Amino acid sequence: MFDKILIANRGEIALRVLRACQELGIPTVAVHSTADANAMHVRLADESVCIGPPPAKDSYLNIPALLSACEITGADAVHPGYGFLSENARFAEILGEHGIHFIGPKAEHIRQMGDKIEAKRTAKALGIPCVPGSDGGISSDSDALAIARSIGFPVLVKAAAGGGGRGMKVAHLEDDLATAIATARSEAKAAFGDDAVYLEKYLQRPRHIEIQVLGDGRGNAIHLGERDCSLQRRHQKVFEESPSPALNVAARDKIGTIVADAMRGLKYLGVGTVEFLFEDGEFYFIEMNTRIQVEHPVTEMITGIDLVLEQIRVAAGGELPVTQQDVEFRGHAIECRVNAENPSTFLPSPGKIQSYHPPGGLGVRVDSAVYQGYTIPPFYDSMVGKLIVHGKTRTECLMRLKRALDEFVVDGIETTLPLFRKLVRTQDIVDGNYHIHWLERFLAEGGMER
Repeated sequence: MFDKILIANRGEIALRVLRACQELGIPTVAVHSTADANAMHVRLADESVCIGPPPAKDSYLNIPALLSACEITGADAVHPGYGFLSENARFAEILGEHGIHFIGPKAEHIRQMGDKIEAKRTAKALGIPCVPGSDGGISSDSDALAIARSIGFPVLVKAAAGGGGRGMKVAHLEDDLATAIATARSEAKAAFGDDAVYLEKYLQRPRHIEIQVLGDGRGNAIHLGERDCSLQRRHQKVFEESPSPALNVAARDKIGTIVADAMRGLKYLGVGTVEFLFEDGEFYFIEMNTRIQVEHPVTEMITGIDLVLEQIRVAAGGELPVTQQDVEFRGHAIECRVNAENPSTFLPSPGKIQSYHPPGGLGVRVDSAVYQGYTIPPFYDSMVGKLIVHGKTRTECLMRLKRALDEFVVDGIETTLPLFRKLVRTQDIVDGNYHIHWLERFLAEGGMER
């Protein structure tokens, strides 16, 4: 096992990693920008190191500063959390060159899955079903038009690099295609430094289904079921649940087996998430995230497996905690991402939290790094915390979630809590009848005002 782990992140995920380290008896090092000097993970870690000023490029993305922090504290491993450097293959390689373990996949797999074109090729080779589209990047508008005609409009133009919904444009008609390509290229170049784009069939009302995997890097891998992340705004997830209301046991077992077999073939190390669109009974691969996901607690609640703890164990050479046959799915779990944002406009609302009271009770979990008097800085993501609720059935889970949302108090800033209180009382959500475009249509039609 590792002697000391440096947590190269901030906020709730840094605190989540710290807790797993404490349960494993591993000393921790928190790094922080000057804006995060009073952060909870900094207060609770065994050691802390300031790595720069507030801008992420000068602190949490500053690889030399992180290496220096490892050197002065003697940390022999780095956990990157999610975001920042968590899917940076070169960072993983640099750590290895300095004799420091990267708690995550092999650099080759991060690189392979970080390029969406290469990821799609790899998925096809591994037997994972993919969305119809171009086999690689598109070189010209005329080539794109030929491909679009062959798969049928509408089509989605997507950036080969990056994520988060940037560099994605829909062309509903032939006349829209050239503009969509130009706009997607421009956004991709600005966001990721790479203007390569490719085409996929645009599905009309799909669900977003993702499969959680865990591998030991030696050819052993298991899947831990699915999460339904279809409630999204601008391709950003806001509400996740497991199991999906759209899947039955046969569909779950089939896609889970395909994904687990693929990860065994890759000799994948650590946790990862293979993401699909699901429509009319068919799964279509869209990407793989080679890191811990924001929504990982949903899976933990229904399987009883601590994903972060197991991520650390397998990175240190440990065996998988269970076989596929041992994995049991119990009950239903839902997560709401509570952000410091206006619940209607989603404009950020940084500032000082005047009052803070998280909900409690059986089956209620809050993953958050905030506290009363804490000031949410304007430099990073706006997450206040994640409310995760578990119940024996989906109905029980929803009732418990309603109660927990009504208990949750965050004063001094605006949050998305009113949005979730509205959603859990909306019939489509109660019925599980939603898709990836549902939330944006709900908001556009004045759902928050009704």
